[in-house]
Amino acid sequence: MAAAARARVAHLLRQLQRAACQCPTHSHTYSQAPGLSPSGKTTDYAFEMAVSNIRYGAGVTKEVGMDLQNMGAKNVCLMTDKNLSQLPPVQVAMDSLVKNGIPFTVYDNVRVEPTDASFMEAIEFAQKGAFDAYVAVGGGSTMDTCKAANLYASSPHSDFLDYVSAPIGKGKPVSVPLKPLIAVPTTSGTGSETTGVAIFDYEHLKVKTGIASRAIKPTLGLIDPLHTLHMPARVVANSGFDVLCHALESYTALPYHLRSPCPSNPITRPAYQGSNPISDIWAIHALRIVAKYLKRAVRNPDDLEARSHMHLASAFAGIGFGNAGVHLCHGMSYPISGLVKTYKAKDYNVDHPLVPHGLSVVLTSPAVFTFTAQMFPERHLETAEILGADTRTTRIQDAGLVLADTLRKFLFDLDVDDGLAAVGYSKADIPALVKGTLPQQTAVLSFPGTTEPGPRLSVHPYSYS
Repeated sequence: MAAAARARVAHLLRQLQRAACQCPTHSHTYSQAPGLSPSGKTTDYAFEMAVSNIRYGAGVTKEVGMDLQNMGAKNVCLMTDKNLSQLPPVQVAMDSLVKNGIPFTVYDNVRVEPTDASFMEAIEFAQKGAFDAYVAVGGGSTMDTCKAANLYASSPHSDFLDYVSAPIGKGKPVSVPLKPLIAVPTTSGTGSETTGVAIFDYEHLKVKTGIASRAIKPTLGLIDPLHTLHMPARVVANSGFDVLCHALESYTALPYHLRSPCPSNPITRPAYQGSNPISDIWAIHALRIVAKYLKRAVRNPDDLEARSHMHLASAFAGIGFGNAGVHLCHGMSYPISGLVKTYKAKDYNVDHPLVPHGLSVVLTSPAVFTFTAQMFPERHLETAEILGADTRTTRIQDAGLVLADTLRKFLFDLDVDDGLAAVGYSKADIPALVKGTLPQQTAVLSFPGTTEPGPRLSVHPYSYS
């Protein structure tokens, strides 16, 4: 990053740290009632793993019709976007539905980087269609839109903000049964085929927020690496950056047993619980795959081995972060993408300004991990070594700087945009970026300086020469 861009990110982090302390009791998105849990603890004592069923294999999409037939589906909604609707992944899925006699209707108006308005349009379509099953063919935008459509069609009397995470929405637990949803990811980034999370831009406040509930995770994810061969280089890179940060953030998140308050009922235990022994395994394995295969996947569109491994890494990291959570890279990314001015990313065929999600996440990663390493330096040093750093003589107090430098080299090798300035932001935008970050409580409260009870991390985040 250029020096000016680094300074802007540093200032953003400092403002975030000061402002986050003002949250009343660091209120938790999913907490329904204060007080002690049945265990008598104020911090949590348990974690829970929830993940969709996953099927992997080249050409596995052709089985989707049989799956729906086995489920007894009679009226299916197939969701995608207008670009993908003309490409092989959607055609293969439709051919399978036709072959197996499954009646279906296509909804192809999914917006890349969805908004509350685009969610509600899809929800209205789903409610009118009275579908008994859903198929989502696309990237995270399609899968998240389909999750929301399924949820609100299954709960037609709910207000839109009922299930949206606090403080934007009410964050109510989902107690209604949903219809089966089969997700067919066509990018290698979001891991949305494994998670109970659906992200969107809330246009009224110009912030990103979402719905997070285990109840909305897909019934089945069909991971077909053949679909990755159509992805342009920058889409591969930006999707891969999302995998990279999912793995890094979930591995360095606040541990589950330090998160508070402890839920008084298991239904209020959040999807993003904090780092835990099972999520750690998936996160580290995903990171090793990224280190080995992402550059190959970007540089050679015909490298099926590299793109197949990245497709799996996306799911692995999704299992990790879907149960542990992400923190500041993602929390800060939402206003970066949500407040976009005129920037349009290369290789994305859209009719609106767009900072791709993975790019918005990774731009702040060197600064974030320099900052967070003060809490768990050993984990930061371990991830730096996986990404190629020689850490044999590194002092533990330098873990954050080493990881940051390793990330910069990794990203520059992949021609990443050079900081926030490169996507249209200046120092004058920092207050708005901070304001857009603070509502991301699921992310802000997962970063490893947010222990409660106990002292909060309150130090200068970093400095550069």
